[in-house]
Amino acid sequence: MRSLKDSDGITICIVPNRKIKEVMKPATKTPSETAIEMREMVMPNNTNTHGTVFGGAVMSWIDIAAAMVAARHCGRPVVTAHIDDIDFIAPIKMGYHVLIQASLNYVGKTSMIVGVKVTSENPFTGEVRTTTKAYLTFVALDDLGSPVVVPGLVPETEDEIRRFENAKKRVQMKKDVRSTLQRRK
Repeated sequence: MRSLKDSDGITICIVPNRKIKEVMKPATKTPSETAIEMREMVMPNNTNTHGTVFGGAVMSWIDIAAAMVAARHCGRPVVTAHIDDIDFIAPIKMGYHVLIQASLNYVGKTSMIVGVKVTSENPFTGEVRTTTKAYLTFVALDDLGSPVVVPGLVPETEDEIRRFENAKKRVQMKKDVRSTLQRRK
Protein backbone atom coordinates (compact mmCIF):
# COMPACT_ATOMS: atom_id res chain seq x y z
CA MET A 1 0.00 0.00 0.00
CA ARG A 2 1.39 3.39 -1.02
CA SER A 3 0.34 6.67 0.53
CA LEU A 4 0.49 10.21 -0.79
CA LYS A 5 -0.19 13.56 0.83
CA ASP A 6 -2.20 16.00 -1.28
CA SER A 7 -2.10 19.82 -1.14
CA ASP A 8 -4.85 19.93 1.51
CA GLY A 9 -2.84 17.77 3.89
CA ILE A 10 -5.04 14.71 3.41
CA THR A 11 -3.24 11.39 3.39
CA ILE A 12 -4.46 9.20 0.56
CA CYS A 13 -3.77 5.46 0.61
CA ILE A 14 -3.69 3.58 -2.67
CA VAL A 15 -4.60 -0.05 -2.14
CA PRO A 16 -4.06 -2.92 -4.59
CA ASN A 17 -7.64 -2.96 -5.96
CA ARG A 18 -7.15 0.71 -6.92
CA LYS A 19 -9.65 1.93 -4.34
CA ILE A 20 -8.70 5.29 -2.83
CA LYS A 21 -9.44 6.00 0.81
CA GLU A 22 -8.90 9.25 2.70
CA VAL A 23 -7.37 8.55 6.09
CA MET A 24 -7.19 11.95 7.79
CA LYS A 25 -10.24 14.15 8.18
CA PRO A 26 -9.94 17.40 6.17
CA ALA A 27 -9.90 20.81 7.91
CA THR A 28 -13.07 22.20 9.48
CA LYS A 29 -15.39 24.85 8.05
CA THR A 30 -18.11 27.11 9.45
CA PRO A 31 -21.76 27.06 8.31
CA SER A 32 -21.46 30.60 6.95
CA GLU A 33 -18.67 29.52 4.57
CA THR A 34 -21.03 27.26 2.63
CA ALA A 35 -24.54 28.69 3.18
CA ILE A 36 -26.46 29.71 0.08
CA GLU A 37 -29.54 31.65 -0.96
CA MET A 38 -31.40 30.86 -4.14
CA ARG A 39 -34.42 32.56 -5.69
CA GLU A 40 -37.25 31.35 -7.90
CA MET A 41 -40.41 32.88 -9.28
CA VAL A 42 -43.55 30.74 -9.31
CA MET A 43 -44.57 30.35 -12.94
CA PRO A 44 -47.74 28.71 -14.35
CA ASN A 45 -45.88 25.43 -15.04
CA ASN A 46 -45.02 25.22 -11.30
CA THR A 47 -48.63 25.46 -10.14
CA ASN A 48 -51.60 23.17 -9.51
CA THR A 49 -55.29 23.85 -10.24
CA HIS A 50 -55.47 26.04 -7.10
CA GLY A 51 -52.89 28.47 -8.49
CA THR A 52 -50.33 27.48 -5.87
CA VAL A 53 -46.95 25.86 -6.34
CA PHE A 54 -46.68 22.06 -6.48
CA GLY A 55 -45.13 20.60 -3.33
CA GLY A 56 -42.83 18.59 -5.61
CA ALA A 57 -41.47 21.79 -7.19
CA VAL A 58 -40.67 23.18 -3.73
CA MET A 59 -39.05 19.87 -2.76
CA SER A 60 -36.89 20.00 -5.89
CA TRP A 61 -35.74 23.54 -5.09
CA ILE A 62 -34.97 22.48 -1.52
CA ASP A 63 -32.97 19.44 -2.67
CA ILE A 64 -30.95 21.51 -5.16
CA ALA A 65 -30.13 24.23 -2.61
CA ALA A 66 -29.18 21.69 0.06
CA ALA A 67 -27.00 19.72 -2.38
CA MET A 68 -25.14 22.91 -3.29
CA VAL A 69 -24.41 23.58 0.40
CA ALA A 70 -23.20 20.03 1.02
CA ALA A 71 -20.99 20.02 -2.09
CA ARG A 72 -19.51 23.41 -1.16
CA HIS A 73 -18.71 22.10 2.30
CA CYS A 74 -16.93 18.92 1.27
CA GLY A 75 -15.69 19.86 -2.20
CA ARG A 76 -16.98 16.51 -3.50
CA PRO A 77 -20.02 15.13 -5.31
CA VAL A 78 -22.88 14.43 -2.91
CA VAL A 79 -26.08 12.39 -2.92
CA THR A 80 -29.28 12.87 -0.96
CA ALA A 81 -29.48 10.11 1.65
CA HIS A 82 -32.51 11.24 3.66
CA ILE A 83 -35.12 13.96 3.77
CA ASP A 84 -36.39 14.60 7.26
CA ASP A 85 -39.18 16.75 8.68
CA ILE A 86 -40.31 18.57 5.56
CA ASP A 87 -43.09 20.89 6.70
CA PHE A 88 -45.33 22.74 4.25
CA ILE A 89 -46.49 25.66 6.38
CA ALA A 90 -48.24 27.90 3.85
CA PRO A 91 -49.03 27.82 0.12
CA ILE A 92 -47.08 29.88 -2.40
CA LYS A 93 -49.16 31.56 -5.13
CA MET A 94 -48.37 31.90 -8.81
CA GLY A 95 -46.28 34.98 -9.46
CA TYR A 96 -44.83 35.09 -5.95
CA HIS A 97 -41.07 35.28 -5.44
CA VAL A 98 -39.47 32.45 -3.49
CA LEU A 99 -36.32 32.61 -1.36
CA ILE A 100 -34.64 29.32 -0.48
CA GLN A 101 -32.02 29.60 2.28
CA ALA A 102 -29.85 26.59 3.06
CA SER A 103 -27.04 26.07 5.55
CA LEU A 104 -25.11 23.21 7.04
CA ASN A 105 -26.33 22.25 10.52
CA TYR A 106 -24.32 19.14 11.38
CA VAL A 107 -21.54 16.92 10.06
CA GLY A 108 -20.87 13.24 10.76
CA LYS A 109 -18.05 11.15 9.34
CA THR A 110 -19.28 11.01 5.73
CA SER A 111 -22.67 12.71 6.02
CA MET A 112 -23.95 16.26 6.38
CA ILE A 113 -27.31 17.59 7.57
CA VAL A 114 -28.52 20.71 5.77
CA GLY A 115 -31.37 22.86 7.05
CA VAL A 116 -33.50 24.66 4.47
CA LYS A 117 -36.04 27.44 4.97
CA VAL A 118 -38.32 28.63 2.18
CA THR A 119 -40.07 32.00 2.28
CA SER A 120 -42.40 33.57 -0.24
CA GLU A 121 -42.89 37.21 -1.09
CA ASN A 122 -45.90 38.82 -2.69
CA PRO A 123 -44.14 41.14 -5.18
CA PHE A 124 -47.05 43.61 -5.13
CA THR A 125 -47.52 44.04 -1.37
CA GLY A 126 -44.07 43.02 -0.10
CA GLU A 127 -45.65 40.55 2.37
CA VAL A 128 -43.13 37.84 3.30
CA ARG A 129 -43.91 34.57 5.06
CA THR A 130 -42.20 31.31 5.85
CA THR A 131 -43.74 28.56 3.72
CA THR A 132 -41.58 25.44 4.08
CA LYS A 133 -38.84 24.02 6.30
CA ALA A 134 -36.85 20.82 5.80
CA TYR A 135 -33.75 18.92 6.88
CA LEU A 136 -31.81 16.82 4.41
CA THR A 137 -28.90 14.44 4.88
CA PHE A 138 -26.24 14.15 2.19
CA VAL A 139 -23.34 11.76 1.82
CA ALA A 140 -20.09 12.83 0.14
CA LEU A 141 -18.68 10.49 -2.51
CA ASP A 142 -15.16 9.75 -3.70
CA ASP A 143 -14.25 9.29 -7.36
CA LEU A 144 -15.40 5.66 -7.22
CA GLY A 145 -18.82 6.52 -5.74
CA SER A 146 -18.04 5.36 -2.20
CA PRO A 147 -18.68 7.48 0.92
CA VAL A 148 -15.75 9.69 1.85
CA VAL A 149 -14.80 11.57 5.03
CA VAL A 150 -15.98 15.19 5.07
CA PRO A 151 -14.56 18.30 6.76
CA GLY A 152 -15.72 18.99 10.30
CA LEU A 153 -18.13 21.78 11.17
CA VAL A 154 -17.48 24.60 13.62
CA PRO A 155 -20.68 26.53 14.41
CA GLU A 156 -19.94 30.11 15.49
CA THR A 157 -23.14 32.08 16.07
CA GLU A 158 -25.89 31.34 18.60
CA ASP A 159 -28.20 30.20 15.78
CA GLU A 160 -25.52 27.93 14.29
CA ILE A 161 -24.80 26.37 17.68
CA ARG A 162 -28.54 25.85 18.34
CA ARG A 163 -28.99 24.23 14.90
CA PHE A 164 -25.93 22.02 15.50
CA GLU A 165 -27.22 20.82 18.89
CA ASN A 166 -30.73 20.21 17.53
CA ALA A 167 -29.33 18.23 14.59
CA LYS A 168 -27.19 16.17 16.97
CA LYS A 169 -30.36 15.28 18.90
CA ARG A 170 -32.16 14.45 15.64
CA VAL A 171 -29.31 12.08 14.66
CA GLN A 172 -29.48 10.34 18.03
CA MET A 173 -33.27 10.01 17.84
CA LYS A 174 -32.98 8.44 14.38
CA LYS A 175 -30.40 5.94 15.72
CA ASP A 176 -32.67 5.12 18.66
CA VAL A 177 -35.66 4.49 16.35
CA ARG A 178 -33.58 2.24 14.08
CA SER A 179 -32.33 0.29 17.09
CA THR A 180 -35.85 -0.15 18.45
CA LEU A 181 -37.21 -1.30 15.09
CA GLN A 182 -34.38 -3.81 14.62
CA ARG A 183 -35.01 -5.31 18.07
CA ARG A 184 -38.63 -5.95 17.05
CA LYS A 185 -37.67 -8.07 14.03
